[in-house]
Amino acid sequence: MRIVRTAAVTVGAIAVVLGGVLLGADATAKSGPTTPNVSFVRASLSGGGTAGVDSSTGALVLAATGLTTGTYPDPHQSAVAVAYESGSWIGDWVGAPFAFDELIASWNAATPAGTWVKIEMQAAGSARETVWYVLGIWASGDGDIRRTSVAGQGDADGSVAVDTFVRGKKAAPLDGYRLRATLYRRAGTSASPTVRGLAAMISTTARYEIPSMSTGVARDLAVPQRSQETHVGHYPEYDNGGEAWCSPTSTAMVLRYWGAGPSATDLAAFPGHDAASGAPHIDGEVDHAARYVFDWQYNGAGNWPFNTAYATTFAAPVTNTSPGGQIDGFVTRLRSLAEAELFIAAGIPLVASINGKLEGFLFGSTNGHLLVIRGFDASGDVISNDPAVMSNADVRKTYGRADFERVWLEGSGGLVYVIRPTGVRLPPNVPGPANW
Repeated sequence: MRIVRTAAVTVGAIAVVLGGVLLGADATAKSGPTTPNVSFVRASLSGGGTAGVDSSTGALVLAATGLTTGTYPDPHQSAVAVAYESGSWIGDWVGAPFAFDELIASWNAATPAGTWVKIEMQAAGSARETVWYVLGIWASGDGDIRRTSVAGQGDADGSVAVDTFVRGKKAAPLDGYRLRATLYRRAGTSASPTVRGLAAMISTTARYEIPSMSTGVARDLAVPQRSQETHVGHYPEYDNGGEAWCSPTSTAMVLRYWGAGPSATDLAAFPGHDAASGAPHIDGEVDHAARYVFDWQYNGAGNWPFNTAYATTFAAPVTNTSPGGQIDGFVTRLRSLAEAELFIAAGIPLVASINGKLEGFLFGSTNGHLLVIRGFDASGDVISNDPAVMSNADVRKTYGRADFERVWLEGSGGLVYVIRPTGVRLPPNVPGPANW
């Protein structure tokens, strides 16, 4: 489960029609729900400025010289203070195609033992620059520091809700941003994290009509089925399984679809066997994902970019249906199910965030739930892998198109995880600001 929030602010001065979405101030006068105007941009890691970081290969690693020293007092391990060496990269300013109200960053990184990264953002607009906001302190493991969001970040310009920068309600408009990545390693060691990719999605709101028009093409991707409810009571330290594990269960399903995820050796080490019965854990990849996406400040497994960053620690094999490659993952927002159909046509399932009442949903309604969009039937209804069921056999469920768009677009602003091997091409963007 993940409680979601979206901005609701008028944008622009001219209304245009884009894929069934009415964008602009004139459109906000019309009745109906809202959806964000969205822009997604991947940072050029070879650009920007560096201090103690080498970006010459297009990825970020610690340089041989120019490192900064310090101590990181882990807020979630009172006895742990890690002496470190660090370097930083600051990206160029990115001009926004509209005044934005939210920003979510995504990153692809490798953090060997003894290393971690911190991702931050700064915004600008109306003749001022904001402070830097921390969007995540992340490591793929948990033997050195515990990955965490940072609470208590808030001023007149904005605040951070777990993983999302949200502009202050009375703050002046923002029309630019930049990202900063700081790479860390334990002092006295030689390992380095590697940041392979860094991106940001910005959004604000607009008007649209539900349901969006369907292509009428039926396609159902064979995504393996996993129930979150079969894990109730697993690992209380990672939020106890069940309803709390919708996000890692969905992430684990998509990774298995690509033939990726933790190996048998990984699962023999963790989650291993049930402490009470001694029996092996069923679908241990779900437990594994919950542990390694867990946000110790949020105290849950629903941090959006932590899920996609976890996915990018794996590679997919070459198969008859996929060219394989390192997993690429990011968080963005789509503007309709018509856009989601483009991904399904490309063979890419999506993890979607919903919020609200949904006919046929196990709990009737939700204030934050993740599931997999695996396909569409000929009527344009959504074929999902919904982990909120009591057994794996019941995971595949079909939801009405209009019903689903309401809880998805109104509930989370169309938020999705896109997880796919780099060898699998993303579909072409539709006209308007690129949102993937």
